[in-house]
Amino acid sequence: MTTEATLPSTSASPTARQVWTRARGIALAVVLLLAAAVVIATIRSDARHGTLDPRSVDPKGSRAVAELLADRGVDTRVVTTLDEARAAAAADTTLLVAAPDLLTHRQQSWLRSATADSGGRTVLVAPGSWSVERLVPGVTADPATSLDSELSPDCALPAAQRAGTADLGGVRYTTTHLDADECYPSERLATLLRVPEATDNGDSIVLGAPDILSNEHLDEQGNASLALQLLGSRPHLVWYLPSLSDTSAADADDERSFFDLLPSGWLWGTLQLFIAAALAALWRARRLGPLVPENLPVAIRASETVEGRARLYRKANARDRAAAALRSTTRTRIAPLVGVTVSQAHAPEALLPALSAHLHNHGDGQSLHTLLFGPPPSDDTALIALADQLDALEREVRRP
Repeated sequence: MTTEATLPSTSASPTARQVWTRARGIALAVVLLLAAAVVIATIRSDARHGTLDPRSVDPKGSRAVAELLADRGVDTRVVTTLDEARAAAAADTTLLVAAPDLLTHRQQSWLRSATADSGGRTVLVAPGSWSVERLVPGVTADPATSLDSELSPDCALPAAQRAGTADLGGVRYTTTHLDADECYPSERLATLLRVPEATDNGDSIVLGAPDILSNEHLDEQGNASLALQLLGSRPHLVWYLPSLSDTSAADADDERSFFDLLPSGWLWGTLQLFIAAALAALWRARRLGPLVPENLPVAIRASETVEGRARLYRKANARDRAAAALRSTTRTRIAPLVGVTVSQAHAPEALLPALSAHLHNHGDGQSLHTLLFGPPPSDDTALIALADQLDALEREVRRP
């Protein structure tokens, strides 16, 4: 026989209302965060519409430089697939790759094989370490980007000498080619490279930033002069805008993962959010270890303590806990009065026979068992009745 009455824990479990009350702050924060992310993504998508597109008149577009090249007899053609870009590589053509980092490694290798011996010029706009080493072997992107924007040529490249100061900066590069032109250095690393190819007159241009090609910066510094000289050295300009819908990307077996496509700023921002959440959790967490007893600054009446605990039980709808506390206290107090030790006060087989004998069989054994070890009351009225019955039982036991 068990020595302790089994009490259901349903009333101690949080209700749906309590769960919502506790979680609504977190839910509101998540909703606000998602809404802010959508707004920022929308703003950024609008701002980047037509970026480096020679047909776009947006501030980030490149319609202005295409018009200036047309006035000088250079025709510009836009392509969006790798097959078109490879087919266009020729000695009388400049091939501009607007976003080299969007290409998979296999696409980069295919593009390099088409341009290496074409005798034309290849212009890469802000390639990172993902693409520059395959598209221009011997060139490496430095992980730290330049914060400078207005830089001086500081090289012997005629186009750079004539253009003078220009808005470059961005990605910085190093090269093992001894005959390369390293221009517009930022902290001793070049932000514009011209690397000659083995074929006569063929070369590759690496730009650290796209500013000299954008509509909003073309009329600043020597940007227009530098852009026209770099893109207008041949009668044909093929402007390659890599597209995610290109079928050649689907055939590649070395595609980047989702995290490779995310800008580094988003990864750092997510890490900072996790750190902030962890610090907030530590700040709001309950203290560890056992509670330390402390003397109260003022004396509190016992009735106020009882009333306060009763209100907590009622707020939590914990009638089972309240009933268990009442019955346990009553058993502990009456056990010594009927000759039962406190250690056996919660064992029905020890307490009930002694209690019945003490009451001279005036109490029914079954009713005493229900009163002292029975199930929890179903409502507050039953709980009050239980408390009154326990109080009456204790008075009867104490009666001489």
